[in-house]
Amino acid sequence: MKERIILFTIIFGLGVFLYIFQSYFNTVWGLAFLCLCMTIYAIFTNLAYNLKKRKLRKYPQVINEDYKPFVTVMIPAHNEEDVIANTVENILQMDYENFEIIVIDDRSTDNTASVIKDLENRYPKVKTLIRQQGAFPGKSAVLNDAFKMAHGDAVLVFDADATVEPDFLSKLVPELEPKDVGAVQARKVIRNRNQNLLTRCQNNEYTMDTYFQAGRDSVKGAVELRGNGELIKREALEDIDGWNNYTIVDDLDMSTRLHIRGWDVRYCIDAVVYEEGITYLWPLFRQRRRWLEGTIRRYLEYSGAALTSKKMSLRAKLDMTAYISQFIMPLWFLMELTIRIFKVFAKDASPHMLFSSIIIGVVIGAGFFMAARYSLRRYDFMPRLDATFEALETSIYLFIIWFPLVFYIGFKILFMKKNMNWGKTAHGLVKEEEASIKAFIKKELEKTKNYTKEYTEKLKQKLAEKGEK
Repeated sequence: MKERIILFTIIFGLGVFLYIFQSYFNTVWGLAFLCLCMTIYAIFTNLAYNLKKRKLRKYPQVINEDYKPFVTVMIPAHNEEDVIANTVENILQMDYENFEIIVIDDRSTDNTASVIKDLENRYPKVKTLIRQQGAFPGKSAVLNDAFKMAHGDAVLVFDADATVEPDFLSKLVPELEPKDVGAVQARKVIRNRNQNLLTRCQNNEYTMDTYFQAGRDSVKGAVELRGNGELIKREALEDIDGWNNYTIVDDLDMSTRLHIRGWDVRYCIDAVVYEEGITYLWPLFRQRRRWLEGTIRRYLEYSGAALTSKKMSLRAKLDMTAYISQFIMPLWFLMELTIRIFKVFAKDASPHMLFSSIIIGVVIGAGFFMAARYSLRRYDFMPRLDATFEALETSIYLFIIWFPLVFYIGFKILFMKKNMNWGKTAHGLVKEEEASIKAFIKKELEKTKNYTKEYTEKLKQKLAEKGEK
C-alpha cells in the first residue's frame, strides 16, 4: 500500500503540474533540463573512470596475496537439468582453491534434483539443497535457505547458466578486501550474442550497463548488484539480515539496503561472467518486466530510508537520485506529450505545441544512441561503423522494450497484486515455445497431407474420366 500511495502521489503531482503550468510556460524545458543534468553526470562519471584508469596505470593496485577468504558459491536452479551440470563443472575449474559450491534445486519439476545429486556424489566441493513444493517462493528465500548451510566468509551467487574463466574469483576477491566494501559485482556478458538480433541487443544493453556501473564505481556511487556474479561479505549479509524474501529482485534490493547501512558496493570490470541471452521476445519481455517492477518498487520502498540514512554517503545518495531520473524521464515525456495532444484536440492549444515535445523526444533518443555507441567502442572494442549500426539497433530495442514497460509497471503497482513467484529466466528454446512450434509444424504437416490427399483424389478422378473417354 505504501508503494501505491507514493507512486500515485508522484504521477498525480506530475500530471497536475504539467497540465496547469503548460498554459504559462513551456514545461518541456524542465524535461530538457533533466536530460541535461543526466548527460552532465554521465560525462562526469566517465571522466572519473578515465582518471581512475590513468592513476592505476601510474600506480598499479597492490594486491594482498594473503587475503584468501573462504567463498561459498551458491547456484539456485529451477528446472535447469539441461544446463546446471555444465555450470557447476565450469565453476569447479576456477584456480581459486578456497571455495565450496552449494547447488539449490528450488521445487523443480524436471530432473534437476537428480542431476545435482549426481554432481554432489562426484565432486567433494559440491553440496546440494533440495527445496520441496510448498517452500516459500522467490529467489531470495532460496538463497536464505542456502546461507544457513554456508561456511564461507563471502558468498558468490551465480545463475544456473553462468560460465566464467578460471581466474574469475582471483580477480574478484581483491576488490572485496577493504573494510567498507560489502559486495562486488562482476561484468556480465551475453555468451550467445551472435545468435540473433535480440541476443545482440541484450549484450549491447549489458555493455551500456558496464559503462554506467564503471562510472558509478569511479565516483563511489550507488553501484548495483546484478544477481549473476555478485560476491558479498558474510559480515555485510548478516548486517542486513540476508536477502529480502518479499522482493522480486533480490540483487537490486540488496544493493540498496547495503548502501543504506553504509556498505560500499564495487564493480569489477576485469572479472567477467557469461550468461545465455534470451532468444525470444516474450520471455525477454517477461524478464525485463520483472526487473523494472523490482527496480521501481525498491526505490518506492527505500527512497525515504536512503535520504535519511546517516551511514549512506552523500555521493551514493546523489548517484542514486541521478539514476532514479532515468525512470522519471520517460514518464515525464509521455505525460507531457499526452497532455499536449489532448489540449490540441480540445482546441485549448495550437498544434505547434507538439513540436518541442517531438524535438526533446529525438534528443532523448540521440542520447541513448550516443551512450550505446560509446559503450560499444570502449568496452567491446567495436569498429566505428559496426558500433554505429548496433547502437542504432540497441536504441530502438531499448525504446520498444523499456518505454512501454514503465507505464505498464506503473499501472501494475497501482492496481495489481505483486507476484512473488521466482521469475525464472528462459534458457534456450523454452518448453512452451518448443511445444508450440512442434504443434504448429504438426498442424502444417496435417494440412499438407490433406491437400496432397485431396489433390491425388482429384487427379485420379480426372485420369479416370479421361480413360472413359
